[in-house]
Amino acid sequence: MASANPAAVAESDAAAQRDELAESLADLFTNVSLMVRGELQGTNNQLGLLEKMNDRVAQEYSNYGDVAAGLRVFVEQLNEKNQGFEEYVSQIDAIDQQVTEFEAVVSMLDKHVGLLEKKVKSAYHISSSTQ
Repeated sequence: MASANPAAVAESDAAAQRDELAESLADLFTNVSLMVRGELQGTNNQLGLLEKMNDRVAQEYSNYGDVAAGLRVFVEQLNEKNQGFEEYVSQIDAIDQQVTEFEAVVSMLDKHVGLLEKKVKSAYHISSSTQ
């Protein structure tokens, strides 16, 4: 009984090696599966972050659109006010033109008054010297 059947021993060694190989392969597949799952989870986390960043940027651009729309309304209101002032600007231009013409007339009258003064002084000197 001390001697065992060599074929049975070889078969039991082969079975033990297969069990060890199967266990090693199972560990390998488990570890590869965990590694792939970790990589996928990391990629999923990156995509989630990218989605949040895109949402934030979209919100910012939406806010910029709101600001631009507000500015457009403000510019339209300014244009309306400017058109209201156009009438006054044309009136001011007309008054400015009239003032310029009036200044020219006043200048001419001043020259004539100066000439008349000279004539009156001259006539006064002549009449005072003859008396």
